[in-house]
Amino acid sequence: MKLYDSVGPNPHVVRMFIAEKGLSIPKETVDLRTGDNRKEPHLSRNPHGQMPTLGLDDGTYLSEIIPICEYLEEKHPSPPLIGTTAEERGECRMWTRRIDLNICEPGVNGFRFAEGLKLFEPRIVTVPEAAPGLKKISANRIAWLNGQMEGKEFVCGKRFTLADILLFCMLNFFNNVGQPLDPANQAIAAWFARVKARPSAAA
Repeated sequence: MKLYDSVGPNPHVVRMFIAEKGLSIPKETVDLRTGDNRKEPHLSRNPHGQMPTLGLDDGTYLSEIIPICEYLEEKHPSPPLIGTTAEERGECRMWTRRIDLNICEPGVNGFRFAEGLKLFEPRIVTVPEAAPGLKKISANRIAWLNGQMEGKEFVCGKRFTLADILLFCMLNFFNNVGQPLDPANQAIAAWFARVKARPSAAA
């Protein structure tokens, strides 16, 4: 396998997942800032031009961070980061989906359409007037999740999972692009500090 890596929260998710698994996967950096992800040879690996992409041993490629992590979980089930039973996997996937759709997607697009506009405007359809609303949606869902996190060690209770990795990498990114975590979200702030202390967070 080979990971085609770059800056940004999405590659961070996969790198942190790999680190938690204790895997060593060769990496090749694709320069996102200069747009190399939107050119050949990367477009042959991922026609959507996004990062990261995982090259498999059979010569094919996987993109999208959740499928990449699920593939790695199936290939290397220990330690489990999604689950060992149908119930555990279902719980992790439920929370991962909620976090991705309700927090990550609006928050990331809020960045792309505002602070990141100069970088993304030539590459994707941007809607600058939507940025404040998208950030507001993400912040609202973070506040909702804060209530769900009260009394819990991790998103799935005592299990550290892909849901935690996704949320951590995105909130860490948001903190650096004008969407800092509201300190009123005390449960998430405490959770964030616990996750940041894990060695994998620096991956």
